[in-house]
Amino acid sequence: MKPLKITLPEKSMVNPVFPAAVVAGNVEVSQVVTDALYGALGVLAGCQGTMNNFTFGNSKTGYYETICGGSGAGPDFDGCDAVHTNMTNTRLTDPEVLENRYPVRLETFEIRKGSGGKGTHRGGDGIVREIRFLEPMTASIVSNRRKIAPYGISGGSPGAVGINRLIKNNGEVKELSHRAECKMEPGDIFRIETPGGGGFGSPSSGVSSVSSAAKTLAASVLGAGESSGGSFYVSASSAALCLGVAIVAASAGFALGRFSASNSRN
Repeated sequence: MKPLKITLPEKSMVNPVFPAAVVAGNVEVSQVVTDALYGALGVLAGCQGTMNNFTFGNSKTGYYETICGGSGAGPDFDGCDAVHTNMTNTRLTDPEVLENRYPVRLETFEIRKGSGGKGTHRGGDGIVREIRFLEPMTASIVSNRRKIAPYGISGGSPGAVGINRLIKNNGEVKELSHRAECKMEPGDIFRIETPGGGGFGSPSSGVSSVSSAAKTLAASVLGAGESSGGSFYVSASSAALCLGVAIVAASAGFALGRFSASNSRN
């Protein structure tokens, strides 16, 4: 922190004076403050920048969860998919427990493919989460990064913004703001698509370096650097575990790995 000088003007969002509202300071403001510090140092692209605070309940029950997203890429690593970022320490309720204790059904919980920003190192992907309600309830969300995307750095692309939607039991779809409260009826679905992390480095600059690094690793695995025409032999398990390349031919437990832009995570 020594290279940084932090100015916190009085009566601002990060230095409030009573009786200013301070709701979501811990879960939302802290996220963008952390991203701002990393961005100022140039060491990490923007993370999902929100905890996607989702609550629902009625007179009989209540529930609160925070939802994961993509982390930002760094100078020598990709961002992670579907993780909490910055100052978070919560876990989601297991689907079986959630559905047993509350009148809801978890319809979807999956990686939001392609939501991470492109770059020499790509940002992590967010997730898609859909909860179907089985009886009348009120649901609400407090989130961020629905308009301004998590930033890319050093030429990297930004991650995708988040999306909140209400899908009514008659098929009608309503786009929701970053802060929203809805009356849920049986059969309604609340859909949350969390942001991806930003990418690090120019996307075009990463293909050759990734391919070169992979070839070097393959030579190390094999103990020999013989290659021809961009192709060489490497065990199937090593290709999948170490290189992350597509298998285009296989014989007797060995596979031909072919390096190209399509094999790269970028």
